[in-house]
Amino acid sequence: MILKTYRWSFVVTALGLVLAAWYGLSAHLGIGQAIALVLILSILEISLSFDNAVVNATILERMSDFWRKIFLSVGIIIAVFGMRLVFPIVLVSVTAGLGPIEVIRLALEGGDPETPGTYGYELHEAHPTIASFGGMFLLMLFLNFIFGEKEHHWLGPIERALEKVGKLDYVQVIVAGAVLLVVAETFATEHGRTVLASGLAGIVTYLLVNGLGELFNVEDHVEHEDPATTSAGTTASGVNGPSGAARATGKAAFFLFLYLEVLDASFSFDGVIGAFAITSDPVIIAIGLGVGAMYIRSMTVHLVEEGTLAQYPYLENGALWAIGALAVILLLSIEVEIPEVVTGLIGLAFIVASLISSIRYNRAHPEEAHVEQHHAAQPG
Repeated sequence: MILKTYRWSFVVTALGLVLAAWYGLSAHLGIGQAIALVLILSILEISLSFDNAVVNATILERMSDFWRKIFLSVGIIIAVFGMRLVFPIVLVSVTAGLGPIEVIRLALEGGDPETPGTYGYELHEAHPTIASFGGMFLLMLFLNFIFGEKEHHWLGPIERALEKVGKLDYVQVIVAGAVLLVVAETFATEHGRTVLASGLAGIVTYLLVNGLGELFNVEDHVEHEDPATTSAGTTASGVNGPSGAARATGKAAFFLFLYLEVLDASFSFDGVIGAFAITSDPVIIAIGLGVGAMYIRSMTVHLVEEGTLAQYPYLENGALWAIGALAVILLLSIEVEIPEVVTGLIGLAFIVASLISSIRYNRAHPEEAHVEQHHAAQPG
């Protein structure tokens, strides 16, 4: 099972290390240094994005096998080349007013992120735009979960109270808009207009992608399975429906896939920025973060195929609270330097805490745990 699920991660790791060795030799970094940097960056990406795997799994379990394969093939190409290599270049080009060719030249030259005019410096200067967009997108995801109906309440009194507040129309948008205004007008005054525009773009992107997913989530685009082997639930994307009882195909699956890619983009921002604290070489960064991203995707599939979310009822809650914490950290990082290790540890703490709570719950309710394990063991 492990070899089947992670085989492509192992292949990408091997290819990444070979490519790093070749690049290190040709770029005069040294083979050993290049390989070491790739391994460090891979671990950084995995540690920062483990909660992403849990959230992705809640969405991926609603997609057909075909679209799961697309997620691991086309999706990883978008994740590695799109978000870890092309996107930073496009972002620097737009924010610095430079042509793509000039940005690529700067990227290949490397340079200290503290030195004006370097690629790393220009990418750091674009951080308010990145943090505001990603922070608000992730905040909308968190608010959609915390104000929505849930099968299991991890932080009981808090989650039940917020669930009642969620009965108000558009409460997620109202809260997100209020947070953005506060951040733009009081906290990030130096970048107020940029933060406001980027944050609104993040909110609109979430509403658009999530809304399209719901629009096409109809009977014509869903494969039904035996209801006797499935259980009801609510997805992290905010689309209420059967978990495992129906798998999205066609347009519904496409927009869920699109949603996953935007979500991955939001998660990747802190990794890309944090990578420059380790090295300013964009090729090494793309290889290292790309290898890490592949493992996150394999972890996502592993969680789905093992039925982990069903076996540990609070795991999804913990992942969404970790996302809420990450959203706050991204917004704070507009003006305050926050070490990436802090971001990773906070997310990991929520995951571990929810896992421990799930184990305790299963021990206290063995009959429910047995049913969930039975469902998870069913083929398909």
